[in-house]
Amino acid sequence: MIQHIHILTLTHRHAKLKAIGTIVAAFEAEDKLRERLTSLKEVGTVDEIFYLSTCNRISLLFTTDKEVNQEFREQLLPGTDVPSAMAEMEHLSGMKAVYHLFEVAASIDSLVVGERQILGQLREAYERCREWGLIGDDLRIVCDRIVLAAKDVYSNTRIGEKSVSVVSLSMHQLQKKQPKEDARIIMIGAGQTNLLVTKFLKKAGQQHLSVFNRTVERARSLSNAFPEGEGYALTELSNYEEGFDVLIVCTGSAEPTVTPELFHWLLAGEDPRDKVVIDLGVPADVAEATVASHEFEYVGIEQLRALAEENMGFRRKEIKRAHAVLHKHIGELETAYRQRLLERAMSHLPEEIKGVKHTAVNKVFAKEIEDLDPATRDLMLRMMSYMEKRCIGIPMKAAREAILG
Repeated sequence: MIQHIHILTLTHRHAKLKAIGTIVAAFEAEDKLRERLTSLKEVGTVDEIFYLSTCNRISLLFTTDKEVNQEFREQLLPGTDVPSAMAEMEHLSGMKAVYHLFEVAASIDSLVVGERQILGQLREAYERCREWGLIGDDLRIVCDRIVLAAKDVYSNTRIGEKSVSVVSLSMHQLQKKQPKEDARIIMIGAGQTNLLVTKFLKKAGQQHLSVFNRTVERARSLSNAFPEGEGYALTELSNYEEGFDVLIVCTGSAEPTVTPELFHWLLAGEDPRDKVVIDLGVPADVAEATVASHEFEYVGIEQLRALAEENMGFRRKEIKRAHAVLHKHIGELETAYRQRLLERAMSHLPEEIKGVKHTAVNKVFAKEIEDLDPATRDLMLRMMSYMEKRCIGIPMKAAREAILG
């Protein structure tokens, strides 16, 4: 029924990220993605096309009656030198192609099972291609159903429960300690990981954040989001005397940053048993000797990774239930597509029936109608208009019921 729908895709499961990046770069080079995709439709290579790229995936969903062979693949990027990368792309057609995107949107076929970000990326990519005039009736029906199916999975399974991000897990561990809004938080390092941490802290309503980083401007850019935020150069850490309640460390340094001596200084004479230390560094930023020599609540990366894997195991168990939801939507997609084919096939009926009426009134029975008195003629024409509308609806209803049956 939909064998003319195809997908060419390359993901983290089957290729290195470099190969994916090569194809993405070829399509998006010089900001000519729209031009390249539009050209494929204009020259007849494809009838409709939907382009999706993420950090670990590229997918081309398209409709065509042509054979999707190596020659076809080369036509997708004419004038570029990426034949080897294009050859690696997996080809699926018909329901297999559609079901693959069902799994992608529902984050079953994702690097991180259960993460909803991919659905947002898919919807944005679809809307962009629709605005560019690349989406027609077939891909509209398919993509609308994909979004509905993914939402159903997230709503009626537990595939998105139990976080598997070490950052969110570390913040969950912190919230268990119920820190006050004015808790004194020291953050060492201002990289991408700690940027994500600040978003959690901000959402939790934390007020006080002191950020230490090699580049003081970067430290201030993170701390400025807090009412009582301060940014310092990393060299000022050994002079800091204000104490802390929570210490968050992630520097990327090859050597531990928080030595026993530095930790003792940062305590400022306070009881270590009341402190929470979150170490997100790889390798660890808090020295083993520091953990051994002081009693405090320590949350380390290995502990978080073990918890993340446990949670991922829970999510994987939900995949079977997710597939059941998706199979239900596959059946509904088939019905919806058949109905749309029926509507297309019968779209000519209204005009043909109107044509029959016009011929009857103005040619076949024109003389007889002319001899009628005005009231009778008006009644007859109203009866014919009524029958015209009924004749249009009856076959449509019968065909629709046959499909649903």
